[in-house]
Amino acid sequence: MFSFQPAQSARQIQPTRTFQRVSVNMTGRLMLANHEEYPCTAVEMSPGDVVMACIGRPGPAERVIAYIDHLGRLEGTVQQLFDDTFVMSINATDRKREKLAAQLTWLANRHELGLPEDRRHDRLSPRVTRAELGLEDGRRISCRLVDLSLSGAAVDIEMRPEVGTPVALNNLRGRVVRHFAEGVAIEFASVQTRESLRAFL
Repeated sequence: MFSFQPAQSARQIQPTRTFQRVSVNMTGRLMLANHEEYPCTAVEMSPGDVVMACIGRPGPAERVIAYIDHLGRLEGTVQQLFDDTFVMSINATDRKREKLAAQLTWLANRHELGLPEDRRHDRLSPRVTRAELGLEDGRRISCRLVDLSLSGAAVDIEMRPEVGTPVALNNLRGRVVRHFAEGVAIEFASVQTRESLRAFL
């Protein structure tokens, strides 16, 4: 079974790479140092770095920020540039790196263990679409539920809290991970069950 272990020997041209990467296919947005944003896709990832495909091209050693669906905010520095991808380091606390390692280990072992596709992507059909979005300052704003899954939701709302803002969808804690035309996407603080989402179902 796959598990993340420090590499026994790192390539001389990659001194900061100490974990084995796994193949992923996770979309998100990339913000360059000049604050321009572009759609991106993480194609390989380890707890220490990520291989990114993006139409936005950063420069060597440029500091970038990626907002990856279901993983959240990743900050780092461009390590290598290729024709259609680049490698960025992941600057993270030990706790966040451990959490990322656990998520990636689960992805790597999913098929070997015969597990179903990532449940975080399962879409549920909400029967109740009226909801409230709570902010840290106590404001509660009416919104409409557009999409719902065990790991998050998309809501139609006029205001756009910044990406990374802690929010509560009714009583479900989470944070804003993406903006879209009608509103914002929210990642729940923990994966939910159908029982915990019964207010919407």
